[in-house]
Amino acid sequence: MNGIGDRVLEHIRRVRHTTPQRDIAEEIGMTPDAFSRAVNGKRAFSSIELARLADLLDADIHWLITGQPDPNRLVVAARHRYDHETGHRDVPGRDADDRMLRDIALAYRQAGLRRRHAPALPGTPEGARAALGEDFVRPFAERLESRLGINVVRVSDLSTAYSFTLGGHRVIAVPAAGNWFRENWSMAHELGHLAQGHHDQELSRTEWDQREAAANAFAADLLLPRDSLAAVDWNRLDAAGLADLVWRWGVSTDALARRLSVLNGYLPPVVREWAEQPTQRLLRRHWVADSGIDEITLRMDAAARRRFPLTLQEAHLAGIESGALGKSTLAWMLGIDPDALDVDVPSVPETDVDDLVRALGL
Repeated sequence: MNGIGDRVLEHIRRVRHTTPQRDIAEEIGMTPDAFSRAVNGKRAFSSIELARLADLLDADIHWLITGQPDPNRLVVAARHRYDHETGHRDVPGRDADDRMLRDIALAYRQAGLRRRHAPALPGTPEGARAALGEDFVRPFAERLESRLGINVVRVSDLSTAYSFTLGGHRVIAVPAAGNWFRENWSMAHELGHLAQGHHDQELSRTEWDQREAAANAFAADLLLPRDSLAAVDWNRLDAAGLADLVWRWGVSTDALARRLSVLNGYLPPVVREWAEQPTQRLLRRHWVADSGIDEITLRMDAAARRRFPLTLQEAHLAGIESGALGKSTLAWMLGIDPDALDVDVPSVPETDVDDLVRALGL
């Protein structure tokens, strides 16, 4: 694919393959003949024509012009809601989520973190599990950051989980909803998107659906590996044993039931009994922590807590102290009023203040 016209045609085939080219031409203010000559390299697109075309097709204009993705464009993958009855996937809250995602991306850009070459991630669930280490589910976010270099953001204003790469920094953003087993699945799902390179190009709806299914399969293999499930004597398992497994594996009873159904084609009686009931009910009734502490509530509290990576906070703090940044973004990350943020900011020399007063005629 050598020219702009080739890339335009390729993108049309991906996202508007049923739309006649003459209709696309008219939508961007071109005649069908001019559009045909432009895509065939017999005339150049004007800048306004390319801008309109990129907007119409939701295309990366940098890619249309150069053939390379815009390094500053935010391309995200989301955990879709899946309707098991219809097989339809969607993200109902996507429009409202976009603003929050842009704010998160802006926090990274403002921080001026040095662009880095992101090392390759383990491409398989087995490799990821080995890298994350034993019992990774409870400190999942911390292990993603320390062992795989993936930042985790948790905010209450998201409807679902997302992942993106910006300036070589990989980020997973999850809702601060207190649902720790859903959060685990979401992080595993987004890790699947990142590990399998699902943020690298424009895709059709069908292709995104395929990648969603692949990311979900990655999450299932990561959190509920076949060998671990096969090692359980399911027919002898009681509710207390099931509660212990759910706690250790960090998944919901529904997720466990669906995984067993896919692998074995049937559900053990105890799993069938609890599959449609809230996971918290099973734990509250049948699981007791050895420590005697209410660890269920502690885990819920942790999954409801606003979270931004420490490296990002430190970069903003350094920017504030040097005078390069204001306090508002760091205060937003911390969830506090900027006036309540106690940070040592540079003082303004008196001579500068006097000069400003004179300049304003005050």
